[in-house]
Amino acid sequence: MTTAEKGRATVQVSEVPRAMAAARSTASSLGLKTDDAVVLHDSNKLTLRLMPCDVLARVAPAAHQVAQFEIDLAQRLAASGCPVAALDPRVEPRVYERDGFDITLWTYYEPVAPQDIPPADFADALKRLHVGMRGLDAPLPHFTERVDQALRVVADREATPALADADRELLDETLRNMRRAIGERGADEQPLHGEPHPGNLLATKDGPLFIDFETCCRGPIEFDLAHAPEEVSAHYPDVDVDLLRECRILMTAIITTWRWDRDDLYPDGHRMGTEWLVRIRAALNGDGQGARG
Repeated sequence: MTTAEKGRATVQVSEVPRAMAAARSTASSLGLKTDDAVVLHDSNKLTLRLMPCDVLARVAPAAHQVAQFEIDLAQRLAASGCPVAALDPRVEPRVYERDGFDITLWTYYEPVAPQDIPPADFADALKRLHVGMRGLDAPLPHFTERVDQALRVVADREATPALADADRELLDETLRNMRRAIGERGADEQPLHGEPHPGNLLATKDGPLFIDFETCCRGPIEFDLAHAPEEVSAHYPDVDVDLLRECRILMTAIITTWRWDRDDLYPDGHRMGTEWLVRIRAALNGDGQGARG
């Protein structure tokens, strides 16, 4: 199972109350006072703030099967001095299973103002993360596995019934052509975060900290930079601008594919998917660089 396929196991809306109850029960059983839970984010995982103990709980269906991988990776990166969010130090760092859910408990970081991280600071944090990740010897999927998964979704008309034929052809050709073009460049590759967009970088009193490592993969650093705001790349050293452009187009085609999946839970997904199709066409015509980070 690829990283992309694992990420598609989501907490359904109807299961959110049960998932929240499982997280609260788990924390309470560990001696963490938990009277309330607030949903902070709901996508491939349900992210909760448990109070008053102030724990960040991440909850996923047990079928997700990447929680332990994420814990192990986060611990190794933290030990290497990487700017990453830490697990909650009050409990054993492991996956807790309850009522069909995998639950992990992390440190909650109170947001600081301003929450928009300056591009130079974003680039510095990403560079430090990349330096720390180069020492990883863990088996990671290649970024092209995500492309393969997107191609399968595009080809499956039952999975993407609302996708018009012309748009389906555009996504198929873009995914294939950009994957080939990037591969032919023969750029150096290394372990990557996989999706270091602004939603996965916290502004904290300890500085910018990355979260969500289940998307880690191998590839050129430009694939990671493609997920960040365009201004970030100007502060990152030795960037291949042509390769970055191709990675941005590829990344936009991948996330556009997810928005047309009939099982996608992203709010207003089809509207965003339509907008990104326009961006892909513009980028291919030399009028843009794909979706913004």
